[in-house]
Amino acid sequence: MLTLVPTPIGNIADISLRAMDALSKADVLLCEDTRVTKKLLNILKERYSLERKEQRFISLHSHNEQAFIDKIEPSFFDEDVVYVSDAGMPGISDPGQLLVRYCQDKGISYDILPGANALLTAFVASGFVNTQMLFFGFLPHKGKERATALQGALHNGFTTVLYEAPHRLEKLLKELCDEVPKRRIFLAKELTKKYQKYFFASADEIEQQISKEMIKGEWVVVIESAPARASALSEKDILELEIPKKSAAKLISKITGENTKACYQRLLELE
Repeated sequence: MLTLVPTPIGNIADISLRAMDALSKADVLLCEDTRVTKKLLNILKERYSLERKEQRFISLHSHNEQAFIDKIEPSFFDEDVVYVSDAGMPGISDPGQLLVRYCQDKGISYDILPGANALLTAFVASGFVNTQMLFFGFLPHKGKERATALQGALHNGFTTVLYEAPHRLEKLLKELCDEVPKRRIFLAKELTKKYQKYFFASADEIEQQISKEMIKGEWVVVIESAPARASALSEKDILELEIPKKSAAKLISKITGENTKACYQRLLELE
């Protein structure tokens, strides 16, 4: 059986009784970073007298997750297998979803334990009353991909949540000021940790509040919803253009987010 176990995002007291029970009984611990997991287990032993059996530790991170899935057999899960990311809920900007899909495809029992999560904590703390929310995770680092993703985050019609690394926060704040200076933004720094801090103001005001000395730490950015930006072209407009189906499919994909291959196949079926 597979169990995905969330771990504290800062405050160790956020560990749940179910999580400790799963960690203590696991035969195999799949870890985003085995060093981080072993440190957590030592803290839990010292603070809560966590007892464990002899266990195997296996590194499973974003760079080797697919290769790991490709080589294992379903019998691997005859033992009690637990997956933990470094902090928070596995599968939320962390590995884990491929393991779940594998278990679904192979008919293997699995369970997901609830627990600490920066995304939901920041969303509730933001106070934005539009409870329809989109999570973008980390935006691409640079170039056209980042610009496109940022536009999607700002003009989708929903409250939007981003994760941002400290060394890119200043860049993000400048981008927000350039694009939507009066849009209300909520920032959460170092959630559940000693230096947790909230910022809530318009984008241009927040840029003035946060100095370079304050940027160090983990950040969650919540952007208030605004009316979605309508596309200048509709699918009907594109289909009326005298262009190849593949080009039309690419344009429609850019506008709607639909998979390009699926869109192309759908256009072929319309003939």
